[in-house]
Amino acid sequence: MVLADLRAMRWTAVAAIALIGLAVAIGIVVAAQERALRFASARAADDFDLLIGPPGSQTQLMLTTVFLQPEALPLLRGSTLARLQSDPRVLAVAPLAFGDQTDGLPIVGTTAAFATRWGRLRPSQGRMFEREDEVVIGASVPLRLGDQITPSHAPLGHGAASHPHENTHYTIVGRMPPLGSPWDRAIVAPIESVWETHGLGNGHAGDDGAIGPPFDADPPPAVPAIVVKPRSVADAYALRAQFRTGETMAFFPAEVLVSAYRALGDARDVMVVVAALNNLLVFVAIVLLLVTLTGLRSRRHALLRALGASRAYILLVAWCGGAVLMAVGCLSGLLLGWIGAGIVGTIVEAHTGLALATGVDAEDCVLVATMALIGSVLAIAPALLAWRASPSAGLRGSA
Repeated sequence: MVLADLRAMRWTAVAAIALIGLAVAIGIVVAAQERALRFASARAADDFDLLIGPPGSQTQLMLTTVFLQPEALPLLRGSTLARLQSDPRVLAVAPLAFGDQTDGLPIVGTTAAFATRWGRLRPSQGRMFEREDEVVIGASVPLRLGDQITPSHAPLGHGAASHPHENTHYTIVGRMPPLGSPWDRAIVAPIESVWETHGLGNGHAGDDGAIGPPFDADPPPAVPAIVVKPRSVADAYALRAQFRTGETMAFFPAEVLVSAYRALGDARDVMVVVAALNNLLVFVAIVLLLVTLTGLRSRRHALLRALGASRAYILLVAWCGGAVLMAVGCLSGLLLGWIGAGIVGTIVEAHTGLALATGVDAEDCVLVATMALIGSVLAIAPALLAWRASPSAGLRGSA
């Protein structure tokens, strides 16, 4: 009888399932994207143990260094780099320089040690740069080994033009493995070449073409940021405290991410509430539709009563029909949410460079099960109307 009722109102049933599915999918997409952004951003910041820069916005410095968002940053005096190189609490130090690009791809100046993430990575193709005119590219850069590029000063602001550095040319000698971060779309060059391109010297006392630390010029050129790898957790906190002065700021990227997560969590909570209200309105609308359909099926129910069916049987038939619609709608919402999260994740990845691992987890399944339970409870209302209906009144009515 349930299947017969669903076949009789098949187009209405399809519309109801589609509405429920879309309502549930909205909540799943919001939750999945929030989780994926948290995971991806935390993974991108893992390689930046301690960031030191000039006084200013910690958030902006992190966005520029970790997520390569272009911005004109003030410079940190080279004496700070010299102090960090000689500090016994520092295991490794890497200056970072930004501001150049080629074909929209950012060029970042740093050391080979940091490009390999302190030796954890090695190029998936080719080799690491060994001279000032050599660079390595991220996994997603649409260039090939052996290509030559000319850097340009990256334009900042709408309508700004880039200015090529005609005297600087790079040869691509390696490609790095995927990091799942915006650095996959970056070109990494020896910081000495970036300094010399901008007329700041090469950071070394001699001129023998060496690259990498120690930078023993007196003092080394200024940089917008320095990544520090402390020897221990205690050393990390001591260095952070020491370099929080009027001339420098030091912070763990996780500190800034926690604040961002808090704001992101607040926004997600608002979206979840809005999605829940949306789901409730859709479910109420579906219940009203089921009430109307129950009235239209009153003659069939009256005939069943006349043939000997009990009131409980009528209640069960009417309730099962509504519960099936709610359950199928919620399951379709789970599928739509998984597909939608993947589509939105692809769009976000294209704009940010973050590799988002979107998908459905246990939390989403619990949400869908809860919504299906709520929908099944609401489906009792039209079933009670069928249970209370008089058989004689139903037989006098029209089907």
